[in-house]
Amino acid sequence: MRLEGKIALITGANSGIGKGIAQRFAAEGAHVAVNFLPGGTRDADAAAVVAGLATEGLAVGGDVSKRADVEKIVADLVAKFGRLDIAVNNAGIEIKKPFLEVTDDEWNRVINVNLFGAYLVHQTAAKQMVAQGPGGKLINISSVHEDIPFPEYTAYCASKGGMRMFMRNIAMELAPYKINVNNIAPGAIATPINQAVLDDPNASKGAISEIPWGRFGTPNEVASVAVFLASSDSDYVTGSTYYVDGGLTQQVTIY
Repeated sequence: MRLEGKIALITGANSGIGKGIAQRFAAEGAHVAVNFLPGGTRDADAAAVVAGLATEGLAVGGDVSKRADVEKIVADLVAKFGRLDIAVNNAGIEIKKPFLEVTDDEWNRVINVNLFGAYLVHQTAAKQMVAQGPGGKLINISSVHEDIPFPEYTAYCASKGGMRMFMRNIAMELAPYKINVNNIAPGAIATPINQAVLDDPNASKGAISEIPWGRFGTPNEVASVAVFLASSDSDYVTGSTYYVDGGLTQQVTIY
């Protein structure tokens, strides 16, 4: 098992890609802290994810856009497992709206969760990794829209574009501590956030027509790349974005 005995934090892991990564990490031997934003069905969803893991896990509620919450998440994880080896910043939101109609509140909500949240999670995790030594793995779940424009999702694209440079910069700063930092940029993945498109035959057909591989990806396919980046196999890999998009990024670049 490639992650046996490792301790991992995954934010926004009560569903979708985060859930898929949690399940794969546990299958590879890691103990996983499943973070979720408290409220609605998310508490029960996170508890169910933890109950179904192949290893002992922990459900840790908290808002990644709030420093006190993030620091408590990491403190609770370390109190239970003793250390933190892997942090996956997966929590994110999007708001569809024409640019001319976006409000300050909407802009700030997206940036605060997607980009400021990445800063909080990785800074807090990195401090713990440096203190405990040696090394660690930081992974962002970004998006193909760190490169590809997406009309009516300007705040989302700005947050993911910012995440790309954020990742590249801290990869350089954290290299002396042997902390690897990388992004995974999914394309169209079959998750609850894309359910409306998946349920609409015309919308689904239109989306698939842009993907050279001819289908949506799965959370497990994203998780496969996350396992590589979280394992010792990626020790000489840092400052890179890995696209999991069925060729979508190349298709857009070509045309």
